[in-house]
Amino acid sequence: MSGARSGHLAATDIRVAFPGASRGAAPTVALDGFSLDVAAGEIVALIGPNGCGKSTFLRVAAGLLRPDRGSVAVDDDAIVAPDPRIGLVFQEPRLLPWRSVADNVTWPLELAGWSAERRETRLGELLDVVGLEGSADLRPVQLSGGMRQRAAIARSMALAPEVLLLDEPFSALDALTRERFNLEMLGLQERTGSTVVIVTHSIPEAILLADRVVVMTPRPGRVAAEVRIDAPRPRSLATLDGALVSAAATQIRRHLEGVEVAA
Repeated sequence: MSGARSGHLAATDIRVAFPGASRGAAPTVALDGFSLDVAAGEIVALIGPNGCGKSTFLRVAAGLLRPDRGSVAVDDDAIVAPDPRIGLVFQEPRLLPWRSVADNVTWPLELAGWSAERRETRLGELLDVVGLEGSADLRPVQLSGGMRQRAAIARSMALAPEVLLLDEPFSALDALTRERFNLEMLGLQERTGSTVVIVTHSIPEAILLADRVVVMTPRPGRVAAEVRIDAPRPRSLATLDGALVSAAATQIRRHLEGVEVAA
């Protein structure tokens, strides 16, 4: 439809199995029957037991892993390979140690054939968004953990993706830094309008960030329950003190306890 917002992510009946660790061993089925529909501009948090396939799904959604069954599409276009409309941020920043912040952040633009002048202009915009304006010439070893993660986020945003996939991007940070990054992530999403899917093990983080929290079953992963977060935006840390949020946390914990018991 003309004028419709872009970034609708739809995953249908995804199954992913990995070969057994030894000859003759049964395969490990990471996902089976996993389906998820994320509206354009929506933020969805995935939460569930360790090994339930959360990260595997992000790799499928990013076009890095072909599922054995099922499909992923963005705006009805099938995703079968890495796509510039999709940005992925790993738990570890994975910056190239021999390149500066500037060269790491603009690496996707370089691969896409952007001119040096265009890359420089875009770099300024990206560093401003993530608060690294004065760090362009530094190497990753000269950055704090939080700064490295900011650089990784800036790199993932270089081509202005419609969908941003985040695999526990703040888990290695201390609690106070993590809270600040959560707020920065909300501000970034408000400015860009990107559709966001974030994997987390933190219920408060999921509630603060997401419009909807999706609870996954133990392996093989599929959707066990969904909890809608009706807290108004823009949000702040004070959001986590509300009765509405406490009710949502109770629901999420109940669903998580249910899937663990079932396992």
